Amino acid sequence: MALANQETILDSLKEHLTAEQISVNETIKELHGQDESYHQMKLPDIVVFPETTEQVSAIMKISAQYKIPVIPFGLGSSLEGHVIPQSGGITIDFSLMNNVLDVYEEDFLVRVQPGVTRTQLNKELKKYGLFFTVDPGADATLGGMVATNASGTTTVRYGVMRDQVRDLEVVLADGTVIHTGSKAAKSSSGLHLNGLFVGSEGTLGCFTEMTLRVYGIPEFITAARASFETVKDAVEAVVSILQAGIPIARVELLDEESMRQVNKYNDTAYLEKPTLFLEFHGNEAGLQQDVEFTQEIVQGHGCTEVAFETDTAARNRLWEARHTLAYAYIHAHPGKKMMVTDVCLPISELAGAVEHARENLLELGLPGGVLGHVGDGNYHALIMIDMNNQEEVEKSQEFNERIVLYALERGGTCTGEHGVGIGKQKYQRQEHGGAFDVMEKIKVALDPANLLNPGKNIKGE
Repeated sequence: MALANQETILDSLKEHLTAEQISVNETIKELHGQDESYHQMKLPDIVVFPETTEQVSAIMKISAQYKIPVIPFGLGSSLEGHVIPQSGGITIDFSLMNNVLDVYEEDFLVRVQPGVTRTQLNKELKKYGLFFTVDPGADATLGGMVATNASGTTTVRYGVMRDQVRDLEVVLADGTVIHTGSKAAKSSSGLHLNGLFVGSEGTLGCFTEMTLRVYGIPEFITAARASFETVKDAVEAVVSILQAGIPIARVELLDEESMRQVNKYNDTAYLEKPTLFLEFHGNEAGLQQDVEFTQEIVQGHGCTEVAFETDTAARNRLWEARHTLAYAYIHAHPGKKMMVTDVCLPISELAGAVEHARENLLELGLPGGVLGHVGDGNYHALIMIDMNNQEEVEKSQEFNERIVLYALERGGTCTGEHGVGIGKQKYQRQEHGGAFDVMEKIKVALDPANLLNPGKNIKGE
């Protein structure tokens, strides 16, 4: 439904943006009315493509003047409907703000605009012998990754997105521009605003610059694949590896069904058993000892096969199996939509959670797999659904509810990295209790008219 005063709003936008930076084209609006999730498409009224912080500030002032919702948009790779305009309004596409502004190589920091992608940044950093660690799988924009507090396969070694943020330039609901931190490694001054804005999913402000922590490229990298008889054996092996202080950089678990899909899609012959994919970063001499120690640990937990790879091409082939898993399921179930959900638990509860998820997939008759970043207790379920089959849709929602409640009952969270968006919003009160009241008060204080990505994460209503 078009805005009643859309022409007036467009005229106001044209005072600050060129005609090419403003679109009401239906195809453009459709591209910005959905993400990679299963949630229903809804269209924005206007899509804008700013190039500067000043232009974003002007857009926010127009939003405040005419009481129009604003939805920040990166690449649309989110998985819980974060960028879907629930109430229409203006979508701000940050794709033209995609410059790496500064590399502070001696400080191991980089300053970027929100439209820079992870791959783009690492290509630039490679010239300096540096790399950015957070790898959510998709080549997402850094603005979107900050907005959802993204993490991924390397979290066990380097931490989540929040751990990498030193400073944010944020445009607030009234157009005010603030900075939330500094280039310093630590501070005891003031409230920790970085922690407040990271993960806020566009509900508190729009990010226009980010200063992020980066790392030196490891001297030596080794990858491994280890197969086990049970999920419990695999998870217990990971706990033992972590307890031994081995500098593991990635550790991913794929269940038996997922390994079956991997073999079909990649024409590989891996054992179709619960499998760990591991990667180690460090110096060659030290890692040789770590690899030998790891081999002893996994064999002590019933590992039936373990293979190590140091060659870059072989390592890439190994991780390709993990990263193409979603495509493997899609290819095996033509005509169905993938629902990807995640929860996170204490590692001590993870094996039971993964087994619980698999049992419920079987009970509900849903095709799908379970995989996880087992080093940090986060796991995902991939479910293939016929969106035209109401029974399948309802079963998938029931499955999601079951694994969320299982996690919450055991001290976990409804989402480890995908974010709240639309899909996990209904669990916020149950998870956070009285703390959710505090979150809503912060939302109201910063966005009293509820114009920033309304209907997501913290409603503020």
